[in-house]
Amino acid sequence: MIEQVATAFERKDYHTAAKLLKQLLKESPENPWVQFYLGRLHEVSKKFQDAEKIYRQLLQSTTNTKILAQARQGLQRLKEIEQEARQRAIAQATTEPSNTELGVLVLEPLNNELKAQAAPKFAQILQIDAYTARLTLPSRGWKLYRTGQIGELKFYGTQLQKAGIPCFWATIAAIQQIQVFQVNYFVESAANTTVVCQNQANQVGSLTFNLSEVKARVAGLLPIFEQVVDVDAHRKLERKTQTQDYAQFCDLHLPGRRCILRISDKGYEFQQGLEITPQTSQNTIRINWNLLGEWLEQQLPHVKVWSDFTPFAETILDQTEMLGNIQSHIHLFRRDKTNWDPAFHLYSGLVFSNLTQHIDGDN
Repeated sequence: MIEQVATAFERKDYHTAAKLLKQLLKESPENPWVQFYLGRLHEVSKKFQDAEKIYRQLLQSTTNTKILAQARQGLQRLKEIEQEARQRAIAQATTEPSNTELGVLVLEPLNNELKAQAAPKFAQILQIDAYTARLTLPSRGWKLYRTGQIGELKFYGTQLQKAGIPCFWATIAAIQQIQVFQVNYFVESAANTTVVCQNQANQVGSLTFNLSEVKARVAGLLPIFEQVVDVDAHRKLERKTQTQDYAQFCDLHLPGRRCILRISDKGYEFQQGLEITPQTSQNTIRINWNLLGEWLEQQLPHVKVWSDFTPFAETILDQTEMLGNIQSHIHLFRRDKTNWDPAFHLYSGLVFSNLTQHIDGDN
């Protein structure tokens, strides 16, 4: 009867093949040829996962070289079908002009137990091996996984989310649309708080907001580089660029107003406005900054602080082309440009974007 099944498949008479297989499954369900043709029937019926499962089981359970060869060919066909479907879906996802904008796909951390469960799914979706998938999934902070057209990134991101792998995506344009105000100093603090600040055109003004509007704080250190003269191994003088100091930054996110209030220890006028720090000339910038941080903690005790900027930045500093598309809104005196500045704005902008997505999703 197996010969009759094979003949039915050759004629593409799948109705007859199905009737014959139904009888054979009752008589000899463990027969490898019966299982193989059941897999073929699943394949032509577009039950691809069922077909793949049977083909893989045959590779493990039989030594018949003809069946093994047929099962491998079946798996190869399934792989090609999946790739073609993927390419069509990606092409469709990027047809709209808005879906061709430059964007980023960010993976969120998983604990080791969840990573072990997620790695095979991640590998299948992204077409990579399981070992690479396990190494790629982050355990601690965010990881920028891919840049490219936002339509394609959304396609992959949606599949990952359905598989229980936390991630999100954002366009560089959306991050650039966030208004950034450089805070000079706080004027008063109550339910409504006022800051004197500069807008992106360097115009000085004031902004009054309610503390409940602040939904996130982003803290980060940006290195300050200096040219120094050093002696090399051959006792010759050489010039090197070294990190001599760090600038402290703190962003307050007001998603309802689509803006960020950016505070830095190099730009905040500690002796102006609200007396947050003691009026003494003996205070160092670091002491003043720490006191300002304590004051902000008192004002915003329930607001999450995002402080994993440095490990995030260290993984993307070589992506000069992508970071070159980002206006940093960082006002530090620098002899040369550095990717650290746009990396901080990207990190803060991603926090903002992710926060906004969640808020919009809840409404």
